[in-house]
Amino acid sequence: MKINILLSAYNGQEFIAEQIESIQKQSIKDWNLFIRDDGSTDKTPEIIAAFAKQDERIHFINANHRENYGVIKNFYTLLKYDKADYYFFSDQDDIWIPQKLELTLKSAQKEKQTEPLLVYTDLKIVNQELTVLHESMIKTQSHHANTSLLQELTENTVTGGTMMINHSLAEKWERLDHIIMHDWYLALLAASLGKLIYLDVPTELYRQHDSNVLGARTWSKRLKNWLRPDQLFAKYWWLITASQKQAKLLLAFDLSKEKRQLVEAYVTLLEQSFVKRINLLRQYGFAKNRAFHTFVFKTLIITKIGYRRK
Repeated sequence: MKINILLSAYNGQEFIAEQIESIQKQSIKDWNLFIRDDGSTDKTPEIIAAFAKQDERIHFINANHRENYGVIKNFYTLLKYDKADYYFFSDQDDIWIPQKLELTLKSAQKEKQTEPLLVYTDLKIVNQELTVLHESMIKTQSHHANTSLLQELTENTVTGGTMMINHSLAEKWERLDHIIMHDWYLALLAASLGKLIYLDVPTELYRQHDSNVLGARTWSKRLKNWLRPDQLFAKYWWLITASQKQAKLLLAFDLSKEKRQLVEAYVTLLEQSFVKRINLLRQYGFAKNRAFHTFVFKTLIITKIGYRRK
C-alpha cells in the first residue's frame, strides 16, 4: 500500500514546520510527503528543503522552479506527480492528530478500490496558539456533513486538509477550469461516480489566522457581509452560478440516469420558467445546509432578483 501526502505551500514560514512535524508523528510511518512551494517570498522554501534533507520520505518537488500556480493547480500538480493507492491533502498551517492516517485508512480499506472514493473528517478550530475555539467545525459551520451528490451540488462541507482519495478518484481529475476549489470538485466526483464518506471525528487542528486562503466562517466575517448587502447579493449569485458551472463538469462522465438528471436539473435551473424553477426545487429538494441560507437560495432562484446572466 502506497500513501502519498500532498502539501501545498505558500508563505507559510510561521507554521509549516509544525505541520510537517505533525505528519512525521503519525502512527503510520510508511508514507511519502510531496511538497510544492507556490512561489513563496519568505523562508518557506528553506524550511521545506531542510526537512527534505533530514527525512527521505519528504520530497520538495520544485526546489529550483517555484512558479506561482494558485492552490488548485498546485494540488493538481502534486496529485499527478507520483502514483499511489491513497492520497492525503495537507494545508501548511494546521496540526494533524497522530492517528489521522490510521483512522481514515481503516475506513477506506473497507470500500472497493476500483470505485472512486473520498473520505473526510471533522476538525477542531483553533487560534494561532492552538487554543480550541470550536470542538467541531462541521457542527458550528453546517447543519450536517454532506455524503450525497444532492447535498454537494449546492454546498461543500469537505475541508481539504482532512480528506483522502483513492487512485480511482485521482484518475478522474483531469481539468482545472470552472473548479471553485479542489476539495469541492473531488467531493462531487466521489459522490457522483463512487462514494463520499464522512467520519464524525476530528483528525486535525484547523488553525485560524489572518493569512488563511480559506478560513472558517466567523461572526466578524458574517458582519462584514451584512454591512455591505450589495456585495452579499453578488456573493450569493456568484456562488450559485459558479457551483452550476462546476457541476456541469460532471456531465462529461458516465453517470447513472438518476444522477445525470439531477445534475442537469441543477445546472439548468436558471434557464427554466418561473413555474418550472419552483417545481424543480420541490422535485429534487435543492437546498443549503442551514435553513436561512436555504431560504435565501430558493428565493433568489425563484425570483432571480439581481441575477445577471454571463
